[in-house]
Amino acid sequence: MTKTKKQGVILLVDDEEMIRRLLSQKLSAEGYRCEQAANAELALKKLKGDSIELVILDIKMPGKSGVELLPEIKDKYPDTAVIMATAVSDANTAINCMKAGAYDYVTKPFNLDEVSFSVERALERRRLELENRDYQLHLEQKVEEQSRKIRATFFNSVTALAYALEAKDVYTSGHSQRVTEISVAIAEEMGLSKAGVEKIRLAGLVHDIGKIGVREAVLNKPGSLSEEEYKHVRQHSETGEHILEPIVDDKEILKAVRHHHERCDGWGYPDGLSGEQIPRLSRIISVADTFDAMTSERPYRTAMTKEEACAEVERCKGTQFDPETADAFLRVWRVATKSG
Repeated sequence: MTKTKKQGVILLVDDEEMIRRLLSQKLSAEGYRCEQAANAELALKKLKGDSIELVILDIKMPGKSGVELLPEIKDKYPDTAVIMATAVSDANTAINCMKAGAYDYVTKPFNLDEVSFSVERALERRRLELENRDYQLHLEQKVEEQSRKIRATFFNSVTALAYALEAKDVYTSGHSQRVTEISVAIAEEMGLSKAGVEKIRLAGLVHDIGKIGVREAVLNKPGSLSEEEYKHVRQHSETGEHILEPIVDDKEILKAVRHHHERCDGWGYPDGLSGEQIPRLSRIISVADTFDAMTSERPYRTAMTKEEACAEVERCKGTQFDPETADAFLRVWRVATKSG
């Protein structure tokens, strides 16, 4: 009974037509579709124009030999299996061809059953290699996709926690969202890339997440803070970085959270950075954060008008705020005021 494996196309490359015909009859009866080529040039044309799974390649041919053609096939068509056909006296050459990428070799005169077995074995090995590669590729994609989902879930949870923290305090409710909107507007005005704008959006949403670690009595204290309480509050930027480190694999976002209370003149915290030492995203959030704080009611003071807050941003350029960032904010504010 004829087998019908239908495993693609086999290319028979030999300068002797009788040998090609003999192999074709045997392998066609096994269920394979066979193409033929009498030399290397024709073989390359066949490989280019058809989906060849396996090549039976004669080692010695006029013109370019099979030994010379083999590396070209493996380079251009690495997924194509190659079996070398050789005389018994050329067995060492055939073994060297296997080291160069051939799957197997068969000797002339052919034992056709052995040829059939070698073809089946080579195609099975090829199939397994392709399946393994495909599995590894999709496995890596699935792992990465799952990791992204896990990070996103945790990040969303942390963001929700930050909002919950704000909701407990009427004075800071909506602060992170407003800071984010202002920061994004500044970033776009300064010409940051889409990736940069997205980073500032994420950093803005969680810039105060470290306040989870600040005692509620200190957060809502109506009067001035003691030195110990002020030191306690200042820890929130470092705490925020530590909270986010396990779930945010972007150092720019982490540094933006850590350094959003640094000052241009070096008198900020937690690390006393100054000028260009302060990450760009932190400089942007610093202006947005301070502006929203100045224009919001607090237990210990009344809110400034937006005009008064803008004047304060102007006054503090070069000391508290990075001048370029402050100017970008003021341009955004003027445009918003005119359009409003």
